Amino acid sequence: MPRDPRSPLWLLLLLLLLPPPGTWGDGGRARPTEGAEEAGSAGSWSAFQGLREQLRAAGALCRRYWALFSCRVWPEGCRQDEEPPARPPGLEADLRVRLHGQHLARELVLTAARGYLELPQPDKALALSFHGWSGTGKNFVARMLAENLYRDGLRSDCVKVFVATLHFPHHKYVDLYQEQLAGQIRKTQEHCHQTLFILDEAEKLHPGLLEALRPHLEHQAPENPKAKSPRTIFLFLSNLGGNIINEVVLNLLKAGWSREEIGMEHLEPQLQAGIVEATDSGFGHSCLVKENLIDFFIPFLPLEYRHVRLCARDAFLSQELLYTEEALDEIAKMMVYVPKEEQLFSSQGCKSVSQRINYFMP
Repeated sequence: MPRDPRSPLWLLLLLLLLPPPGTWGDGGRARPTEGAEEAGSAGSWSAFQGLREQLRAAGALCRRYWALFSCRVWPEGCRQDEEPPARPPGLEADLRVRLHGQHLARELVLTAARGYLELPQPDKALALSFHGWSGTGKNFVARMLAENLYRDGLRSDCVKVFVATLHFPHHKYVDLYQEQLAGQIRKTQEHCHQTLFILDEAEKLHPGLLEALRPHLEHQAPENPKAKSPRTIFLFLSNLGGNIINEVVLNLLKAGWSREEIGMEHLEPQLQAGIVEATDSGFGHSCLVKENLIDFFIPFLPLEYRHVRLCARDAFLSQELLYTEEALDEIAKMMVYVPKEEQLFSSQGCKSVSQRINYFMP
């Protein structure tokens, strides 16, 4: 019997034979993932659980790529990308392999996204607020989520990105901005069953714009219990609270804690208090914070030398360039580290690392 060319089973077998992404460096030598470099352990899952997750992810990935291929060949039968999978197949692997030094963000984002997408009928939008210094991975995680929810990633019609200083630069036009923002949200939700809105530089948003988001973040009673509820995710990206996060992490490291031992119980009270008490931003005084419309405040920890090296390695690999350990060290040493005495944290995180590899190109 001839093999059905539409069957993804042969591709599934091929994927299972391939090593996990990001585990190979130059010369074909296996390189450890961040978990191996940082913790020296295989992780918390058993081998059986890990294999089961790999099989599930590989099968979902096969279906995803087959759907993309079939849309190119048979566009009349193509499903729109406004209906993402309930369990994004590659999100966990992306967060584990590509995101460095952010064990709290990795766990919270994965748990929140999975839990929300698996709800049969959510009664409100999911609102996540990312906080931390520039270059620690907030935009990176937002892009990962978009890429795993939609085949076109940030270019999908169901994803909208707003940057406060770019899209809403003048406070005197706030009334116009409110209408534009509300209209864009409504239009996108009408077109897509699942929408993702990313608001960058959230601490610089005018209070009127934050107020305009209230109806979209409040709990909603379904008009028709049998109707399929629309799903909406809001991501707020902000540097607000970054100094507080860094201070708490620094004090814990000085006290002998390891980075991976730091939990939300150490950061959440100080972070939320700092957001509310900030005098240079209206974000903490907005209805979104006061009325608990934001589901999770997610801290992004300051990055250390070892994390910058991993970012440099990823930058080489993304451009299919060979690298040496010496080159990774040189790039990491180019960054500025603070505080002045301890020199622990990269002041720019991993920002500008990808540009610095140009110095090492032949």
